[in-house]
Amino acid sequence: MGVALVTPFGEDGSVDFEALQRLVEYQVQNGTDYLVMLGTTAETPTLAAEEKAEIVRRTVAQVRRRIPVVLGVGGNCTREVVEKLERDDFCDIDGILSVVPYYSRPSQEGIYRHYRAIAEAAPKPLILYNVPGRTGVNMTAETALRIAREFEHVVAVKEASGNIAQIDRIIRNRPPHFEVISGDDSITFPLIALGAVGVISVVGNALPAEFGRMVRLALSGDYENARAIHARFVELFELLTVDGNPAGVKCLLHLTGHIENCLRLPLVPASLVTDKRIRETLQRQEFRL
Repeated sequence: MGVALVTPFGEDGSVDFEALQRLVEYQVQNGTDYLVMLGTTAETPTLAAEEKAEIVRRTVAQVRRRIPVVLGVGGNCTREVVEKLERDDFCDIDGILSVVPYYSRPSQEGIYRHYRAIAEAAPKPLILYNVPGRTGVNMTAETALRIAREFEHVVAVKEASGNIAQIDRIIRNRPPHFEVISGDDSITFPLIALGAVGVISVVGNALPAEFGRMVRLALSGDYENARAIHARFVELFELLTVDGNPAGVKCLLHLTGHIENCLRLPLVPASLVTDKRIRETLQRQEFRL
């Protein structure tokens, strides 16, 4: 179970670096296998370059090599992504996560060429990220497999298309060095049953021990006990998406005492109704915090 870290903000809108460091330590102490910095859940488009650099610096310093860290490096300008990969220092980074180009809606050939350029420049193992609900275009199984077969250091795809048949096709036809990671907490259990190797999780920000246990039980083949934990999370999965990500998980993190419930525009906190339902679900399911 990897966790896509949120970016805590204070009431004044600044990055709350102290809360970030506490959250990172909470992850390390509660069984998270690796951290993913500056992804979608981190509200990365709202962060200044200096803030991004400081988030990376402090996260790496807090982790102290106890678990791997993956850095999100993506965009819809291929040249800019490549230049960043060639320019920046990745010595303390274990892997790179790069999203399918957004907004531009490239063809499958365009997606392939974008990733080919990135793969040729990437100084660390590369994870593809397919999330058509945000990017506006789906990377097909054929395109993902084409990239994987051409580059051995493209090691995985984070799949958040929700298309089980597509994801299954990747799993069944992948080269030996290439894995499939769930990009959606709610379907992690069935995807592991199909052959996925885990998840880059959102809910794991707040409940890493509980959700991580489900992942490890499923990976060990103990589907009965994994299914029981999955069932406890089902309502929470829905609530975390009602007002969008990361509004839901930031509400959850606030209720569990980790961060202030602050986001940067254009995102806003979860509604009072959602807040109440998340609070009730936590109490009813008696999650271990």
